Parts: sequence; structure tokens; C-alpha cells
Amino acid sequence: MQELLTQLSTYGYIALFIYSLGGGFFGLVAAGALSYLGKMDITVSIAVATVANYIGDMVLFYMARYNKQMVEPYMKNHRRKFALSSLLIRKYGDLVMFVQKFIYGVKTLVPIAMGLSKYSFLKFGILNAPASLLFSLFFGLLSYKGGQQIVDLFGKIKENPWILPLILVTLIALLWLYFSKVTKK
Repeated sequence: MQELLTQLSTYGYIALFIYSLGGGFFGLVAAGALSYLGKMDITVSIAVATVANYIGDMVLFYMARYNKQMVEPYMKNHRRKFALSSLLIRKYGDLVMFVQKFIYGVKTLVPIAMGLSKYSFLKFGILNAPASLLFSLFFGLLSYKGGQQIVDLFGKIKENPWILPLILVTLIALLWLYFSKVTKK
């Protein structure tokens, strides 16, 4: 276990950056818990996650705007989620930039949907910066402050290995039910 923690503290920021390009919720929570343990720095972790999250969304927006043929196969598999993203954009406007970061399963689709629309690239970039920072601050600080609870949870999972698959199956089922219900409307 100590060897794993040493490797995470050595390569943790690189892993956090790469993982945060696509959203990075779990990576940010792990970085917050490792910061609580003293293996990483919470300020650097939040900064790395913010920059990576910003870059990831900008790349998605850019690809959707200027390279639509790359995005089209992805769109075919997620039509309902794209429709939900488009509805959120129309209903909430600029506020959706902040809200989408916190909705799992939609946060990668909203930048694509905005890129496909007539949304301003400059405006997207300007709003994406504080939205990425808010997301990183919220989950980074929350996981840092709740570090002991996260460590305790992993201790219980280590003692009872059947808990993790049960949690994962439950989360996946709840997400599937949520998206089935929301996208039928």
C-alpha cells in the first residue's frame, strides 16, 4: 500500500491532469483524499484539475465546431443525451456552463452541443474558466475536508471486498434510470 501511495504522489499530478481532461470527478476526489494524507498538495491539485478541465472542454467545443465528422459517430450513440444537452442550453443559457460540470454523463456532451450550435467560441472560453475553477474547488475542497471519511470508506471496502461491486452496480443502475427518465421527456 505504501508503494502505491508513493507512486501516486510521484505521478499523481500527471494522472490527475490526463483524467481531468474528460471531466475528472473521481481523479479530483482521489487527489483531495491524497492531499489530506499529505501525499499531494491540494492547491496544486485544484490548479491542475482546473486547467485540464478547461482544456478538455475547449477541445471538445473546437472539435464539434470545426471537425464535425469526428464527432458524428459519437452523436449517433448518444442522441437522447444530446437532445437533453440542447434543451438545457436553450432553457438555461449561459448558466448551463456552470451546471453541466456537476451533471455526470452530460458534462462532456454540453461543450459538443454548444460547439455544434452558433454559440460564441470566445464566450464559451470566458465562461468555461470560472466554471472549471468552481468545479475543481468544490470537489477538491470537499474531498480534502472529507479525507478521513474517504480513507475510512476505503478501509471498509478493503475489509469487505463485496461492497465495491455493489456500490458500482447501484451507481450505474441509478444513472441509467435517471437518464432513461430524463431523456424520455
